[in-house]
Amino acid sequence: MRELKIIYLCQHFPPETGAPQIRVYEVSKELIKQGHQVEVLTAFPHHPHGIIPDEYKGKFYEKEMWDGIPVHRSWIYPSPKGSFWKRLISYFSFTFSAFYSIMKSKPADVIICNSPPLFLGITGYLGAKMKRAKFVFNVADIWPESAVKLGLVKNKTFISMAEKLEMFLYKKSWKIAAATDGIAEYMIQKGKKPDDVFVLPNGVNTDFFSPVEADLEVMNQYNLHGKKVFTYAGNLGYAQGLDCILKAASRLKHRDDIVFLMVGDGPEREKLMNLKEELNLTNVQFTGHVKLDQMPQFFSVSDYSIVPLRNLEIFKGARPSKIFPALSMEKPVLYCGEGESADIIENAEVGRVAIPENDEDIAKKIEEMASIDQITYAEMGKRGRELVKAHYSWKRIVDDMMIAFSNDKKS
Repeated sequence: MRELKIIYLCQHFPPETGAPQIRVYEVSKELIKQGHQVEVLTAFPHHPHGIIPDEYKGKFYEKEMWDGIPVHRSWIYPSPKGSFWKRLISYFSFTFSAFYSIMKSKPADVIICNSPPLFLGITGYLGAKMKRAKFVFNVADIWPESAVKLGLVKNKTFISMAEKLEMFLYKKSWKIAAATDGIAEYMIQKGKKPDDVFVLPNGVNTDFFSPVEADLEVMNQYNLHGKKVFTYAGNLGYAQGLDCILKAASRLKHRDDIVFLMVGDGPEREKLMNLKEELNLTNVQFTGHVKLDQMPQFFSVSDYSIVPLRNLEIFKGARPSKIFPALSMEKPVLYCGEGESADIIENAEVGRVAIPENDEDIAKKIEEMASIDQITYAEMGKRGRELVKAHYSWKRIVDDMMIAFSNDKKS
């Protein structure tokens, strides 16, 4: 395929950590590696604490190189735990400031715009018009539907307006990149032609996340020697239902060989720490925020990765990014959920599936996994790495995206 000039428009990018940040970074790196021109247009770092680092404070715009990727950053009003309306102001502040980055960026053939936030699609659509580029809407979450079902948005007038904007952006996009098969199917049901929808899933850098010996420093710091370590690594948020993991840990107090490592930070951290004290848990440890480049060290000391979600219908189509780094390091996954991801885990035989938000079943599955013999465990780990190398490496994902871009019957 000929060289493309691509703008990637997103609210979040490293040094922030999280699935959207990693996906934009890795896809951009792979696109550049394959000979395409890429520029990332993003906000100043602010997630998850709502604090802009000193080196960016007081600035409206800055261009920098981030690990070989040209990055345009513009102002955002940060709002970590504020009201819904404060978060809305935050979204719109970047929606408008990003136009300046579009003006400063080079000519483009394609603008890929991440959603959520949905409103950034306005900038992506108008920016594509300004650049005479094709507009690709990258939908990682069906919004506002998901926010409504989580109870985060209740104003009916606002919901109606957001739904109209949602349909407008779907209709006006050249292609829609869906994070899961379920989202792709939703787009087709909404009237998008199947040829104009493709799956851009979460993936993993299989070179960075590869099997290594257990990191002794981490083992010693958290006293993990001789233990079966079940690790949750990611955002400590509401959607993950992590209170059920702590309740499952409470059911397993009698198992002094099983420990839980909660790696990460997020809005639910304080509540979870209080629950730990309330349940008097000595088998659960919180690490706090961990940089991405340290994650392999924590997976190296883990026997299993726990990936939970709330028991909600909307999550049946979810494909959490945190599944793949663990599998890439040959660590089987306990998935607490239903739908697409549960099918992946079960069909590939790379872990176990528990009933979401059911601490009794989660505890039962944990005990079963802790009893798996070494040969079976090693085979499960190898299958996990083979799975991600075949289907979820960033090279494979970008190759599939380029095929989707070349499939344009209108051109």
